[in-house]
Formats: sequence, C-alpha cells, structure tokens
Amino acid sequence: MAATVGMNRQDLASVLIVDDEPFNLELLSSQLEDAGFHPVCVDRGEQAWELLQEAPERFDAVLLDRMMPGLDGIEILERIKQDSKLRGLPVVMQTAKADKESVLEGLRSGAHYYLTKPFDHSTLLAIVNSAVSDHRNYRELREQATSTVRTLGLMDHGRFRYQTLQEARDLASLLGSASPQGNRLIIGLSELLINAVEHGNLGIQYAEKSILQREGRWQEEVDRRQALPENADKFVTVEYRRSESELYIRICDQGDGFDWAPYQEISPERAFDTHGRGIAMARMLSFDNLEYIGKGNEVEAVVKLSPP
Repeated sequence: MAATVGMNRQDLASVLIVDDEPFNLELLSSQLEDAGFHPVCVDRGEQAWELLQEAPERFDAVLLDRMMPGLDGIEILERIKQDSKLRGLPVVMQTAKADKESVLEGLRSGAHYYLTKPFDHSTLLAIVNSAVSDHRNYRELREQATSTVRTLGLMDHGRFRYQTLQEARDLASLLGSASPQGNRLIIGLSELLINAVEHGNLGIQYAEKSILQREGRWQEEVDRRQALPENADKFVTVEYRRSESELYIRICDQGDGFDWAPYQEISPERAFDTHGRGIAMARMLSFDNLEYIGKGNEVEAVVKLSPP
C-alpha cells in the first residue's frame, strides 16, 4: 500500500481516472485516496486528453476505461504512446471485455496493465502501486540523466560491471545521458539491467516475484539473496558501443538463463499480473532490435540513431 506518513498533497502519487460511469469514478477514487494516492477523475476521453496535454508530468499513472462514448480508451492509449512526452506514462486498462482478442488489442496499443471489471480491492491497489512505482523509478532515472555532464555524449565505447539494483539504475541513467535518445533508452535499459540482477544473478523466478510483490516482500528478498555467500561475487557486465548510425548494448549476467521467448511479447495470460512486461515494453518503447542469446543470460540491444 502507498505510504502516506509525512507526505503532503504534492508528494502523493497522482492517478488520472477516466470512466464514463459516475459510480465507478466514485468507487475507484475513494479506494485510491484511502490508499494514499491523489486521484483526479474525468468522465470523458476528450477531457482526459486535454489534461494530459496541458501537464504531461502531472500524473504517475492513468486508470483508463476501455469502453466510452466519444474518444474511447484505446484511442487515448494510442495517443499517449505516440506522444514523446507521454510515452513512458503507464496505463492501466480497465474493461469488462476480458476475451483474448480484446486484451491483445490493448496490449498491442501499449497498455502496461489490465484490470477486469468487477475487480477486487487488493488487485486494484497491487496493480496501481506497481504502475506508479515503475513510473517514479523512470522519472528519477530520467532526471539523473538530464543532470549528468553532457560530455558523456562523446563516449563511443565503454565496458561496465555492477552487482546491485541501485547500481543497475545508476548505470541506466549514465548510459541514457550518453545517448541523444536518452529518455527513450532509459526505460528499456533499466528493465534489462534490473532483470539481469533479480532474475539472472539472484535467481528470482516469475512465480516467486508474483508472490513476493503480493506480500510486499520483494525488496526484502532481493536484499536477502544479495547477501548470500554464493551471490557475493556475482556481477553483470555491460558493453556499450556507439557509431554514427547506432548504439549497441550487450548485457551478460552470471545466472542460469531462462526461457526468454515467451516474454518477447506481452501475452494475454500475463496481462493481469503486476509484472512480467519489462522485456516486451523495452522492445516496444526503447530499442529497434532486442535479441537474447543462447540460454538467455546474454542480451543484445540496438538503437538506430537519427542523422544529425
């Protein structure tokens, strides 16, 4: 649950709720406000789009109804993902249509998370918390990258190694600042670098993470495994190369690998989980090519650079 102690209003995570049913707006707003969020409610897609355009940095997540008169949820979602200032904003699609084709339509349009009506209180909070946390981490990395010395843009080759999640975030920020497409790159880089630690070197499996997040013990378990003697000397290596036409990044962890193929796309079966979309979102938002190698503990990412 979101922490509220010692926070004033501007510190609360702001969630835009878009739904044409007054009862749904009241219910969602009340539940999120009680959990420590700052909900902003609108009942029309057009009004939601105006708010997003007026203040792209205002919201930490959007809770979006799929079916509305006028500008519907899919149209708003597509506009968000086509806007460079809004592309990283997580969208939680709420819908009564849970058939495979409807879910796929939302996923392909860029929905980060799904909620099926009627949904229970704990599922709502778990998914909104996850969306907000992802976005705040991205914002923090982006701000770090913006403030980093621009001389890093002169770097054409580098080799790095790291061990912890914080070091992964710091490195994502650093490499993002060295790229002319930093905001785009940071989202995908942070996902890949964090995955290499938690799923690679520390061996936290998909089902385990679902349980840990649901119980609020994910960070505690990461810290515990990081301190184990068998993990003390494990690290991740990153090779970075930049040419006139592209950026090339190769990430290699010391884990046992994983079956990476199912995670190249967001499947309808995992659409309602609180995690598991990082690789697919990285491919969609950050990289022109993303390829896992062998058993899955190495990944190569490419970003094509626009001509000056």
